Amino acid sequence: MNKHKGSTFDSFLEDEGLLESTEALAIKRAIAYKLQKTIKKAHLSKTEVAEKMGTSRSALDRLLDPSNTSVTLNTMVKAAHFIGKKLHVTFV
Repeated sequence: MNKHKGSTFDSFLEDEGLLESTEALAIKRAIAYKLQKTIKKAHLSKTEVAEKMGTSRSALDRLLDPSNTSVTLNTMVKAAHFIGKKLHVTFV
C-alpha cells in the first residue's frame, strides 16, 4: 500500500524533509529569472547592475544563481527596488 496515496505534494515533501528547501529554491528561481529578464531588457552589464543596486558583483552573482538560496534580505530588497518593485514577506 502506498503511504502517499491521496496526499498532497506538499505533504509528501514535508514527510521527506524537503518542503522548506524546495520552497526556498522555487522562490529563488523566480527572483533570479525576473532580475535576469530586467537586466537583459535594459542591456546592462552585471557590474553596472551591482553599482545601481549598491551591492557587490559577487552578491549579484549569488542573487542571479537560481540554485543559491543564501541571499540576504537586504540584497533582495535592493533587487526589488532595482526592478521597480517592493519586497513583501508574508507568513501564510
